Amino acid sequence: MMPPLKTRPLVGWREYVAFPDLGIPFVRAKVDTGARTSSLHATRLHHYEVNGEDWVRFTVPARKGRPAHRVEAPLAGVKSVTSSNGETQKRFFVHTRLRIGEKTFSAEVTLSNRSQMGYAMLVGRTALLRRFNVDVSKSWLQGQRPPKDPVS
Repeated sequence: MMPPLKTRPLVGWREYVAFPDLGIPFVRAKVDTGARTSSLHATRLHHYEVNGEDWVRFTVPARKGRPAHRVEAPLAGVKSVTSSNGETQKRFFVHTRLRIGEKTFSAEVTLSNRSQMGYAMLVGRTALLRRFNVDVSKSWLQGQRPPKDPVS
């Protein structure tokens, strides 16, 4: 059952997102209700197989000279995603847990090079649906960044 509208946590247009399953303490993320899919900045993508299962290895670069995160995760698949400029790309995607504020939940996240974007993560409406309300006039409503080193 879906929580009532007024009891859902409120997020701003940008928030910190942690990836507990991937060992990433947090990234700076842009909340975008116009985007269907969530996307994480990933470089050095490598697809491989382990015991007949598909996996992906990738790097989540860090900011300001901090160490990057090298991540391995089961590959959920490949999907076509149309970006805001109308270009369609095939992207790897994973299913993983995200934490925004006190709320932890599973979501589908595509992996793409977001080096030209201002935020390492884009949180799309599918991840937000029935979990959060969005106030686009505010930022960091779910708290300041966690005390660990930021990834982005």
